[in-house]
Amino acid sequence: MIKVDNLKKKFERIDSNKKKVTFYADNGISFEANDGEIVGILGPNGAGKTTLLRMISGILEPTSGSVSFDDKTYDKYEIEIKKNIACLSGNTKLYDDLSIYELLMMCADIYEVPKAKAKERIKEIAKRLNLENLLHSRIANMSTGQTQKINIARCMLHNPKYYILDEATTGLDIIASQIILNFIKEERDNGKTILYSTHYMEEAENICDRVVMINKGVIIELGTPDEIKKRTGTNNLRDAFFALIGGAENE
Repeated sequence: MIKVDNLKKKFERIDSNKKKVTFYADNGISFEANDGEIVGILGPNGAGKTTLLRMISGILEPTSGSVSFDDKTYDKYEIEIKKNIACLSGNTKLYDDLSIYELLMMCADIYEVPKAKAKERIKEIAKRLNLENLLHSRIANMSTGQTQKINIARCMLHNPKYYILDEATTGLDIIASQIILNFIKEERDNGKTILYSTHYMEEAENICDRVVMINKGVIIELGTPDEIKKRTGTNNLRDAFFALIGGAENE
């Protein structure tokens, strides 16, 4: 289980009058994600989703608040936690000059996966993601969809317990997107804990067990898709979001 408790992240910027202004990208975010559950982090661009996931994944230090993984926190168990996390975003960069196989073997070494086990895992994952005939091809020659499948393979290699996925299908065609969504649902069914950030409301409604709707750095609604639609009197999460913020003109 991932528990997020009152997370805040403060930044400073220079306004048009060249004055320093303090603002919160996230301001008091709290929720839980259970084992065998996909929790969607939903909101428009700039809502605070990426900052939130970077704090949860240990990339960014929060201004205040805490994150725990099965009651373990970064201050005491950082290495153990990070060995059990997989992070994926829509723009994760890979080493173009490496082959897929070379990249995955390098990742296996980083996560201390034994060589024999790594070879077995690569074979399994390549078959699952239809990458078998591409394993020894250079990453530079891959399409956007193929590159994202390679990113998924990288995430799966060390068999993590927690997935933190940020805009994983952005820019992908319908086939590549569906492959990724199927993978996410399969990992949920394998008992993994998954945070899935997206601004595609229909996509989230399709795969998420519960959703956390964020706007301007704060949670505006939390629950199952059906609960949120019922509370807002709407038929889909897109309409629910606009009902919660008072219409598109208030975004």
